[in-house]
Amino acid sequence: MTVSYPEARLRVRMSSSDAHYAGNLVAGAKILSLFGDVATELTIRYDGDEGLLRAYDQVEFLAPVYSGDFIEATGRIVKVGNTSRKITFEAYKVIASIRGDVQVSACKVLDPPILVAKASATCVVTKEKQKKL
Repeated sequence: MTVSYPEARLRVRMSSSDAHYAGNLVAGAKILSLFGDVATELTIRYDGDEGLLRAYDQVEFLAPVYSGDFIEATGRIVKVGNTSRKITFEAYKVIASIRGDVQVSACKVLDPPILVAKASATCVVTKEKQKKL
């Protein structure tokens, strides 16, 4: 029997206030923040509680993200312990802000999307906070 755990997804446009470095480059910490929001939704769906993100055991930043880009962050619970939930994450650039001499509002839908980051982490939800099934 295969166990099916919840998945969650959110899509956000990076704003100029997200840009942290020269050239409107967005800091990787912003992507980790999105992963944290996805983890919160997953533990709410599975346990009825926000839980706590205890640790990332792997994080990879694979492509740059700029203000104006649309990022889709996904996560899924892949393993459940007594209080721990192992979660994997991926973030894709689905729309890119076009850089250069084109008009400043130009964007391009990416087909296929570009994987910009991936990670895995452990969340904890104490027994007394887990919903009773």
